[in-house]
Amino acid sequence: MFGTLQGPELARTHTLGNGVRLVCDPVPGLQTVAMVVAAGRGARWESRRQSGWSHLLEHMVFKGAGGRSARQLAEAVEVDGGQMNAETGFERTVFHVRTLPQGLDGASALLSDILLRPTLNPSDLARERRVVMQEIAEAEDAPDDLVFEMAQSAAFADQPLGRCILGDGPSLRRASPSALSDWRACLYAPDRLVVSVSGAVDEDAFLRLAERDFGRAEPAAMPLSPPEPARFTGGTRTGDRDLEQANLVFLTPGLAVGDPDAWAAQVFAECLGGGMASRLFQEAREARGLAYAVDAWGEYWSDCGMIGVFAGCEAGRASRVASLVADQMIDLANAPREAELARARAQLKAGLFMAAESLLSRAEQAATQVLTFGRPLTMSEIGERIDACDAAAVRRAGSRILASGQSAAAVLGPPAAHPAAEIFRQRLARAAPAGAQMT
Repeated sequence: MFGTLQGPELARTHTLGNGVRLVCDPVPGLQTVAMVVAAGRGARWESRRQSGWSHLLEHMVFKGAGGRSARQLAEAVEVDGGQMNAETGFERTVFHVRTLPQGLDGASALLSDILLRPTLNPSDLARERRVVMQEIAEAEDAPDDLVFEMAQSAAFADQPLGRCILGDGPSLRRASPSALSDWRACLYAPDRLVVSVSGAVDEDAFLRLAERDFGRAEPAAMPLSPPEPARFTGGTRTGDRDLEQANLVFLTPGLAVGDPDAWAAQVFAECLGGGMASRLFQEAREARGLAYAVDAWGEYWSDCGMIGVFAGCEAGRASRVASLVADQMIDLANAPREAELARARAQLKAGLFMAAESLLSRAEQAATQVLTFGRPLTMSEIGERIDACDAAAVRRAGSRILASGQSAAAVLGPPAAHPAAEIFRQRLARAAPAGAQMT
């Protein structure tokens, strides 16, 4: 029935006969349990005509499943003190429940109903389309949300990674109940499901529940093909808004999650703009007063990645911010300092270890690692990988990130800020070695 592999520390992994993978992570001394079901597919698998279907489906499965109404689903969780939610990403769709130990039986049954037996009623679909359209409108009304969508659409033009996960009106109207049912079978197929529990859980009891609730999940009649490899196209987007502050986003290519230099890329982003002691915070805000808000981050997908910087500033200072961001990225790639590397490594480890102290984050982290690496990673293993990111590793990662000279930039705000997008792109392009490519 189960193929068992000894997992790290207390966590153990198992595989059901139909391919559903399990992670059981008992944490002694706690009085609650978190259960996560992660499907290793998301919006990247959508065609242009299907844009937004994964997110719409995530909404719809909560409207009724397994013969229960939306209200009955909510009551089934909350009667045992539980809470449930879900989120859709480009490469994963994640459902989770946090509850008391006696609620695990009901949580497992509920999550399996939601993923495997949703009702998908036509009247519910009509209402939920309207809800998602309101969500899209709300995002468009929020400048610090919209500017990210603008930048990503430039970075990955005409590709799933460049489209809004929420979709748009025409694509959402194409989603019929039968079309969503077929899409569900592909998106939540058992070969890409990971069921992960953490906290006050008995392993034998969990295995029985998993076999009962997920052991009969069937593969899709027509399996999904992998998405096309992503291409960082680069470009600029600008939007005129009557705002007090200009919103700026700058993006460069990054590294895939499984790349050996991906950990060093995280250290690079942390040095650049992670926290109050980072380069950008100190230079842009503290030393020069150019921006109130500035930070950097990284995104890591299966075949590509992205390093990003956000800044909010007065329109007249946007071009100076763009130049500063580009210059700091170039300098960091060439000459990281030992003190900033030590701070960045400590911050990354602290963030990851603190997240592991939240049961929900712990369960989701384990599920994500199984989808990415085939197994959960131990805390000591993660720490060792981060500690190995010395100056040479960060220089190598930084050089790869900037090698092509490609970038994307978006500016939303008064017209005086708009030149910042092209200034950033030209500054990075000039710094790239002739003919260089990311490898």
